[in-house]
Amino acid sequence: MPEQFPPSIAKTRFIPSRFILLASLLSVLIFISIDLINHISTKAPDVTFTTITGKKIALKDLRGKPVIITFWATDCRGCIKEIPHLIDLYTQYHKQGLEIIAVAMYYDPPNHVVILTEDRQLPYNVALDLQAEHAHAFGDVQLIPSTFLISPDGLITLKKTGAFDPAEMKTHIETLTLG
Repeated sequence: MPEQFPPSIAKTRFIPSRFILLASLLSVLIFISIDLINHISTKAPDVTFTTITGKKIALKDLRGKPVIITFWATDCRGCIKEIPHLIDLYTQYHKQGLEIIAVAMYYDPPNHVVILTEDRQLPYNVALDLQAEHAHAFGDVQLIPSTFLISPDGLITLKKTGAFDPAEMKTHIETLTLG
């Protein structure tokens, strides 16, 4: 014969399972929300970057190519860890049109940016954002690394705050370059 519990005890047995179910559903909703936020399709801002060599690059002039814009700083460990991945992406996809612009945050001393760029022999463009106008144009970027993938038609198709997954980024780039 099944064991009978008083009603007050029987009710408490289901509360933890309900809590676990509710917490699980909430976790799934948060994960889906973050994923949707990271996969957006909004128009990229109309900005012109100035590289550390003085070259002007208007984002609208890069239409027809996939573009990665990454906000970073020389004192950001996560940003520095991403450099080899960015170099690999640039090396692998630049011939197919990929452009990368690494935008140093306004508080990063320009001489530190230049030294790191030379020491690491970065093959892609590095720009300064001395007045934080680019960070503002891309949605008030404050957390770094923050990486944006822009489609050839000028739409931001991926926004990643924190380190990006190189394999996921390659998949997105291949989708954009292969059609």
